[in-house]
Amino acid sequence: MMFFKLFNVNFSGFLKYICKCNSRSNRLLLVKKFSTLEFNVKNHGEFIKTEIPKSTMDLDYYCDISNRNDIISNIVKRKSDGDIDNVLELYRTLKNLNTDSDKSRIINNKLLLALAKLPNRSHPSIIELDEPRVLRTVGNKRHFEFKPKEFPEIANHLRGSRTGKSNFTGHRSYFFFGQIAELETALIKFSLKKLLSRGFQLVSVPDILNRRIIESCGMNTQGERNQVYSLDSQVYGPDLCLSGTSEMALAGFLMKKRLSPADLPLRLAAVSRCYRAETSRSSNERGIFRVHQFTKVEMFGVTEADGSDELLEEFRAIQEETFGELGLHFQVLDMPPCELGAQAYRKYDVEAWMPGRALYGEVSSCSSCTDYQSRRLDIRIKNSDRFAHTVNGTALAVPRTILSLVENFQNKDATVEIPLALQPFMVNSKLITRNTTFPKIAPHRSKA
Repeated sequence: MMFFKLFNVNFSGFLKYICKCNSRSNRLLLVKKFSTLEFNVKNHGEFIKTEIPKSTMDLDYYCDISNRNDIISNIVKRKSDGDIDNVLELYRTLKNLNTDSDKSRIINNKLLLALAKLPNRSHPSIIELDEPRVLRTVGNKRHFEFKPKEFPEIANHLRGSRTGKSNFTGHRSYFFFGQIAELETALIKFSLKKLLSRGFQLVSVPDILNRRIIESCGMNTQGERNQVYSLDSQVYGPDLCLSGTSEMALAGFLMKKRLSPADLPLRLAAVSRCYRAETSRSSNERGIFRVHQFTKVEMFGVTEADGSDELLEEFRAIQEETFGELGLHFQVLDMPPCELGAQAYRKYDVEAWMPGRALYGEVSSCSSCTDYQSRRLDIRIKNSDRFAHTVNGTALAVPRTILSLVENFQNKDATVEIPLALQPFMVNSKLITRNTTFPKIAPHRSKA
């Protein structure tokens, strides 16, 4: 109830419906609103589009000619396709037009589209970085008296996982069985317990989102370079996509919201499936390291402008504590502009040592997006025109964490020790052994 009270949800008006029998179908009218998203549903499966606000861009910064060179430099370093000269030209044209004319509206729309392609500013301390900067190293590499194996070999021996082209959905999908599947659940519970104890509020989010919400969060949904799965426009309409991370749904949930300073910083957590239409030819990203669908525990924060740096450091500290308690050796990196998404102002990566592969691999990251997302989704501070700042972070990405744990805690006989922090969530088991109760999985190979 506290969560709904925080967002001023009127339960008496949240769900009012009229059911009328008509040709085997029930007509349902849903009025009022659930927090910031208004729903109006007619008939089974027919949804009226959610009204998404127009972006409010920082014209004082982007359209100031004195900032042109800095913006161009940022565009180049961020590998963005934004065009600041086009923005400035459209802005000059717009200022000379009658604001009520049709041409003015056309130019204004073009200006908004051009501004949307520009990346967020970069934190001053990373502007000159070309490579990630190691901020901290935690723990030490484990010494093995045998040559450590990679996750696929260990998991195959334990009969705990199946990956590869024999899966129903291709080589970037996976099955977990037995204690490996239990490890997935244990990691989620372990992570959520930590977040809830720190005042995070748990939200269950949808996996299907409006395209504009995803784009407002900084991810491209169209063109050759996008990583987003779009639903069939002929069946579901042109604007529905699968979510790549629950950050997007949480940001969308707060759309058009006016947040009281007394309630900030707001800390939200979500567990969701994440869908990524990405591929990689790197041998270092084989197996479950990079997959099309995986489970992730996400942190999402909203704060005043002067609190986003502090909240980012808080999220980073939670990540360091999490992987430290799991007994992993890892390094924390301050990422250069070329490694930042369009929405990020600053980003930290956590890379865990993976002895089977003999390399560090990213297992988590956190970013400050300043007002990039809130300007596009109209998230403001109550009784003011100030835009809130948003911060996000991966509390725990399941497949990569499992990969790291299995490789680091493997024994010579291919059993795996369970970290002490996870044992209470795995019926106090101390060891992952070969699965003898689940039948051996024989790969199905299609002749086609």
